[in-house]
Amino acid sequence: MPTSLVSGGSRGLGLAVVERLLERGDRVATFSRSGSESLARLVSRHSGRLFVETLDAADPAALRGFVDHVAAAFGSIDHCVANAAIAREGVLATSADADIDAMLAVNLRGSIVLVREVVRQMLVQAEHPSITLVSSVVAAQGSPGLAVYAATKAGLEGFARSLARELGPRGIRVNAVAPGFLETELSASLSEEHRVRIVRRTPLGRLGMPADVVGAIDFLSSPRAGFITGQVLTIAGGV
Repeated sequence: MPTSLVSGGSRGLGLAVVERLLERGDRVATFSRSGSESLARLVSRHSGRLFVETLDAADPAALRGFVDHVAAAFGSIDHCVANAAIAREGVLATSADADIDAMLAVNLRGSIVLVREVVRQMLVQAEHPSITLVSSVVAAQGSPGLAVYAATKAGLEGFARSLARELGPRGIRVNAVAPGFLETELSASLSEEHRVRIVRRTPLGRLGMPADVVGAIDFLSSPRAGFITGQVLTIAGGV
């Protein structure tokens, strides 16, 4: 039974990924800054197969501890989905240092540290190991008011491509998905004007849903994608 680790799994896309991986039979470990009722219900339904902790993705020591705990509980980590992220909308000229630092610490450094710790486990023992980084369509397309957020996601895409070359000889695949704007709490801070503008420029005429993305993550973290690495898959309704 493979073990999958998902960061930011208490709500939104992360929660949807946790549910899908449990449905396919994986043991799943996840963390978030705060839990949720939905995640608590999953824990009660999947006793022994779902490992949950509360921690801050900006804390490297906490990330190291979490990965160690997962390896101790399940024996190995076969798949990692680096999903945890925060967004702060606002023009760069008025951005606060604290907001910039927070996005860099969680979205970019936090994901890199998490993946580093997971890779150390995968190099010892893993079955068809894979890493999937959750980027965003704004990394390539840009979006007003999200310049710093876009920079963190673009950094993850460069990280994925380089790491894929580094780890390919060891049999570890690394890919990224770049969703469009989804109907989640992460996009709830967008202004109504911004949301309308996004919908108008999307060929499919709507924001995405977590369900639109989980199938791709399921595929990329499965043996069916065994010859795919170093890729960024955009899932954005045609944008």
